[in-house]
Amino acid sequence: MLQLDPPIPMTTPKGDGFAHVLIDYGPESDLYWTVFITQTGEIWTYANHQVRASKNITLGRTHPTLPVDAAAPIPFRGSDPAAAAGSGER
Repeated sequence: MLQLDPPIPMTTPKGDGFAHVLIDYGPESDLYWTVFITQTGEIWTYANHQVRASKNITLGRTHPTLPVDAAAPIPFRGSDPAAAAGSGER
């Protein structure tokens, strides 16, 4: 667990906020970001694939993609039967 100093601005499924803590459970797990949501003051912890670094024109990050909604299923390799049928796998 690492306290971030300074906090990192992030975009989450619940809105923009600042990540204050980074949790690393090891090489076979996502990083987890504890984010304080600016608009509501809520504190949420998100897996790495659910958050994005906020817009930063100086660094060339002008249009970061929106994070995946937490309620949406997370795709993984082999989950699309149509793709598997076309790949020659049986």
